[in-house]
Amino acid sequence: MTEKSKNRGWIVTFSGTGINLALGILYTWSIFKGAIAKSIETGGEGSFNWSLASLNDPYAVCCLVFAFAMILAGKCQDKYGPRITAFIGGLLVGIGFILISTTTNYLIWILGFGLLAGTGIGFGYSAATPPALKWFPPARTGLIAGLVVAGFGLASVYIAPLSQYLLAVWGIQKAMLFFGIAFLIVVCVLSMMLVNPPADYQPGPVDPGKPKEMSALQKEAGPAEMMKTRSFYIIWFIYFIGAGAGLMVIGSVAGMAKHSMGELAFLAVAIMAIGNAGGRVTAGVLSDKIGRRATLFSMLLFQALLMLAAIPIVGSDHTNAVILVILATLIGFNYGTNLSLFPSLTKDHWGLKNFGTNYGIVFTAWGVGGFVMGRLSQMLQTGTGSYTSSFLTAAVLLIIGASLTFTLKGRKDMAVPSQKGDKLSLAESH
Repeated sequence: MTEKSKNRGWIVTFSGTGINLALGILYTWSIFKGAIAKSIETGGEGSFNWSLASLNDPYAVCCLVFAFAMILAGKCQDKYGPRITAFIGGLLVGIGFILISTTTNYLIWILGFGLLAGTGIGFGYSAATPPALKWFPPARTGLIAGLVVAGFGLASVYIAPLSQYLLAVWGIQKAMLFFGIAFLIVVCVLSMMLVNPPADYQPGPVDPGKPKEMSALQKEAGPAEMMKTRSFYIIWFIYFIGAGAGLMVIGSVAGMAKHSMGELAFLAVAIMAIGNAGGRVTAGVLSDKIGRRATLFSMLLFQALLMLAAIPIVGSDHTNAVILVILATLIGFNYGTNLSLFPSLTKDHWGLKNFGTNYGIVFTAWGVGGFVMGRLSQMLQTGTGSYTSSFLTAAVLLIIGASLTFTLKGRKDMAVPSQKGDKLSLAESH
């Protein structure tokens, strides 16, 4: 890997991170939701007139659309390249936010934030990681994937306080307008930096010091072949659990923190974002060293314990703000690990040739998990007045997910000696 190509690889990597820093506005929904709820309670001309049970609907729809748009976006990325795909994403996100800035109508918010912005986020997000991975050797898969997706998790660090300021000074609709214009420009400009390496480019040999499961030759598989394997369905279901549990908390963290932190509740969102981004990079680096399965099992089990710990903390009338922020940060950290582990697992199992489409299909688990758990959490919270049922449900599912990691085949399990001696071929059970 020459110095010039190495530098180009880092430019692509951090351009992808920058795009995700804009698209990560999705994780700030809890602040927007709080402003909408306040408008509903205040009433008057121009106020929102939604049912409280539907407050999470634009967010839940956005998560679902984002995930399924990744399939189409992945095909676009594989066929036309990351530059065009990300540019389309920037346009759609910008148009979606500009649209919702004009109204308080529930259906328009579902269309603008849920459908348009969700599709745009899917296109931008799907184009950010594949070109970066192609510039680096397999031994750095976890690290590079973690760095690119860290931008999405880190976005709330600046968007949360900025949102709080814009909402206080300009109101929710003007705030959406400012975000729409800004992100349209940022994503479209950075998309021009996303390029794949030349067809004959070799990123370098695999580091022999890495685990065997990372050193095996990769099997290139298309979507149809991928979906015939048992591993695909196990990976999809574990992703559904890990993502759904984290998104359930992320979508409501500002509301959870409101009781003990008041107007400073946005700080819980911002600090949790640091944990979210840190989890992505940490899990990526750790999984390069000890393997994906061991890392995934540890993170899921830890997340289950945090969900159980959250019940007395969030439910208390005298919750310490510092403890709440630490809890939210750790939950965000564990959630973030999913977003670097599952792209890496997809690449490990089915290669890079069809990575955009393959990961788009795997990523539907994230959207379905976010939609189901986000909607379920809001319904349970509205019906019971507490988050206890939501946390218990998430904890049980996370324990199931952690148990399922033992059924996954690692790269070293899929590698079998070939007739040619020192080379390896892959034989994954179907």
